[in-house]
Amino acid sequence: MPEPLIFEKSREGRKSYSLPKLEIPEQKLNALIPEEHIRTKPARLPEISELELMRHFVQLSNMNHNIEKGFYPLGSCTMKYNPKINEDVAILEGFSMLHPLQPEDTVQGALELIYNLEEYLSEIAGLDATTLQPAAGAHGELTGLMMIRAYHIAKGNKRKKIIIPDSAHGTNPASVSIAGYDVIQLDSDENGLVSLEKLASILDEDVAAFMLTNPNTLGLFETNILKISEMVHNVGAIMYMDGANMNAMLGLVRPGDIGFDVVHFNLHKTFSTPHGGGGPGAGPVAIRKQLIPFLPYPIIEKNENNYSLKYDCPESIGKILSFYGNFGVMVKAYTYIRRLGAEGLRRVSEYAIINANYLQENLKDAYYLPYDRYCQHEFVLSGTLQKKMGVRTLDIAKRLLDLGFHAPTIYFPLIVKEALMIEPTETESKETLDNFISAMLQIAKETEEEAELIVKAPYNTPVRRLDEAYAAKNLDISYQF
Repeated sequence: MPEPLIFEKSREGRKSYSLPKLEIPEQKLNALIPEEHIRTKPARLPEISELELMRHFVQLSNMNHNIEKGFYPLGSCTMKYNPKINEDVAILEGFSMLHPLQPEDTVQGALELIYNLEEYLSEIAGLDATTLQPAAGAHGELTGLMMIRAYHIAKGNKRKKIIIPDSAHGTNPASVSIAGYDVIQLDSDENGLVSLEKLASILDEDVAAFMLTNPNTLGLFETNILKISEMVHNVGAIMYMDGANMNAMLGLVRPGDIGFDVVHFNLHKTFSTPHGGGGPGAGPVAIRKQLIPFLPYPIIEKNENNYSLKYDCPESIGKILSFYGNFGVMVKAYTYIRRLGAEGLRRVSEYAIINANYLQENLKDAYYLPYDRYCQHEFVLSGTLQKKMGVRTLDIAKRLLDLGFHAPTIYFPLIVKEALMIEPTETESKETLDNFISAMLQIAKETEEEAELIVKAPYNTPVRRLDEAYAAKNLDISYQF
């Protein structure tokens, strides 16, 4: 049965809360609040008992797909399991009951955790300093680009261009534009990698940075990365690494060691904190020493046995968030790193790479593999073979829902037609991978024998196929009584 809206379950007079009596007389309280902000009639809120409230949201959660319900191979998003110990630590009263405006001497533990996490991320990146302020990956991109801009301006050369590969994440060009640069697109070569010849043709002293994802969005490691770094640095530009795919590099390769000067992390991906639902996230940025003066303030400093916030940073790009980042996400990422240690982090990437190659090898005969070589933590198939039989990649994604799996990322990267971008992560068992392989092979066979079955999927979900564009074109975001 479909679950009614919470307003439809509402009944006058029912409550799921209990509030204490006001300690301030209502007359005095009203005098403190401007008259235009005082309600003249009650807010339109649902009235429902606590039990019905709980049943409503539990039912909604059961209807939704999530990482604890089934496999979620969303390429580039690294939808890995979030160990419950991360949550246990994050809700410790000493962390969860803090307020960002408390005096420094009352939050020494929090400042120490942030300071140590910045140190860990700097070591993982092979760079010299890290800021944890950015609230998400794209926010980290913008922060890194702002520091790059400040660096070039300080050197007396504003520069105007940022080079980005055609396989870049969609947030890259958006961040570049917001930072005030022109986007210069670099086409990939026949192997899905950076073309050295094309790169050489557009590199000049007006280029501020080369913004590169490595491994790239095809799941391929840039084998010419040392040469690329040399070419970029020779014109005085900065090497920026989009760290969205860092899950393939932990303990194996440090970005700083292969020439990158700036790298943003996604704590909510690589370091297992909850991902999805719009946040919260964290997008720390690690940098080489020449960019340290431009870090967002405040900067956490260690002074013997105490920690303090430094605001006197004349060359800083300023604050990029009201407070010092999403602290709860930091606690979870810190716990994850401390629990695993250096060897554990290395195994994360090794297992992620093994899992991805296992899937790729077992699916490449049923689906077209445009770049047939060993991948890193993810790979990209194409549904072009199935499209010739009347089944689109979107149809394959819908059919997977019937078989108990969330779909991979589809139609990205844009350089692969009918793309299926698959990332198993390291947390999935061989049995889960085998079940996913069976489901994908079943869909390929059904496409050959009964394409109409796939085109009309899904059949077993709470709602059938939706109009993909209707919601965006016809916004209706409030319930009317």
